[in-house]
Amino acid sequence: MKHTGNELAPAWPRASGAFQTEFIDFNRGIRVGRLEANQRITQILKTALEARYSEPFVIDRWGRGVFWQWICFVPRSNRMVKKISSGANFSSSKFFIGLDKEERCFQSGLQVERGFIEAPKEYPYCQLRGDWDWHRLLRGLKTDASFHVLLQRLVKQEGFCIRAGGWEKLKRFSRNHSFSARQLVSALCAPPQEWGCFQLYFPVSESEVRTCSGWEMVEAILAVFQEVLPVMNRCMEVELA
Repeated sequence: MKHTGNELAPAWPRASGAFQTEFIDFNRGIRVGRLEANQRITQILKTALEARYSEPFVIDRWGRGVFWQWICFVPRSNRMVKKISSGANFSSSKFFIGLDKEERCFQSGLQVERGFIEAPKEYPYCQLRGDWDWHRLLRGLKTDASFHVLLQRLVKQEGFCIRAGGWEKLKRFSRNHSFSARQLVSALCAPPQEWGCFQLYFPVSESEVRTCSGWEMVEAILAVFQEVLPVMNRCMEVELA
């Protein structure tokens, strides 16, 4: 697996813990329940992130019970500075880990959400507001050529992938597909009734996961987070050092 984290060792406090890659179940999800605290990937990553950036992080997730499908880590200061949307993690950029069960792939990277432009009445807090990080993402793609160059390098040279658009029909960009900033912006224009999303992530196949130790997997995730940080900082009001 490419992103072992070795080149970033001086920057990261050593990620300790007893996480095992057997806790990544491609049929049920990422196991977080019925484990000791030092075995949970959530606590191991949160501790490492907070030590690295001297910044509190908020954990959110999709899933319930013992196995979660998607887990994110939101920098608290960037969320709290928002005058309208400080109470919602949706408004903020976040690091994430997750599983694609169809592709049998573990993902880690960056996610920026759009929410609904026309939210259902039962979910008014999920409607896109003016202070969401989504607007900075779009503005960067439309006006900053260096932003697109950065994304191209991560995808074409480093093996990252991008998924963009409506959550039910995300468009995927990888090193095998040429893409322009205009194409990315177009992909991000999901219908107003759909949840919009941008993900920049590094994919790890099931077979690769099975060859890693728990420590190697944690180090690889942290290395990925460090690589997507320049993109994340361009989307946030309060940057991480």
